Amino acid sequence: MESIVKISNVSKFYGGFCALKNVNLELKPNRILALVGPNGAGKTSLLKSILGLASFKEGSITVNGISSPAPESRKSLAYLPEKFFFYDYYTVKGTIAFYGQMYGLSGSELNSKISTITAELGIDSLLEKKLSTLSKGQLQRTGIASVLISDADTIFLDEPFSGLDPVAIKELKDILLNYKSKNKTIFINSHILGEIEKFCDEYAIMNHGEIIETGEFSNFKDGSFEDYFYKKVKNNA
Repeated sequence: MESIVKISNVSKFYGGFCALKNVNLELKPNRILALVGPNGAGKTSLLKSILGLASFKEGSITVNGISSPAPESRKSLAYLPEKFFFYDYYTVKGTIAFYGQMYGLSGSELNSKISTITAELGIDSLLEKKLSTLSKGQLQRTGIASVLISDADTIFLDEPFSGLDPVAIKELKDILLNYKSKNKTIFINSHILGEIEKFCDEYAIMNHGEIIETGEFSNFKDGSFEDYFYKKVKNNA
């Protein structure tokens, strides 16, 4: 099975600080991979390197067989940063429509997809609200809608549960599982360990710029993943 993303011996430096150290990782098709680690572990640096938003000194990254610095590698990808931002005078509908139009949608098809996605995310009653009036959770859902409307083959989510209440987290997990059921692939960077182990297929634990362990959640039997993660990171301090 050919990998969607293949990271080989990647190292990245900020001045004299090593943010990524000899990282190796693969993202397989139709899987949900969770990248986890404490603050400063290098997760966001790795994510940005995959997406061509940051350069790296050593190693290689390919996305769909294309070197990540090339714009063509990102053709079938969508990305939601940890803090979604758009012009605050736009409405929820206008924001999602903007992203939909970027992906070639228009007319009735665009309006239908906006209706479906916003209903799934529970923000269909906010369509005419300006972003400046939204709560953090509502803004996060708008950002998620702006990603899902792309119908990209692979999505990258940086802390997607940030600002969401338990109900919204459950709804988002269901949406992502439905997305995966359509032969899609998902890469998640998240701190909410108790949630990701319930629906993600694989995990990669990162600390001090290194991947210290990868595995399948289905093979994880020793208590909670949260406890296991804590011990693993502490032993790697």
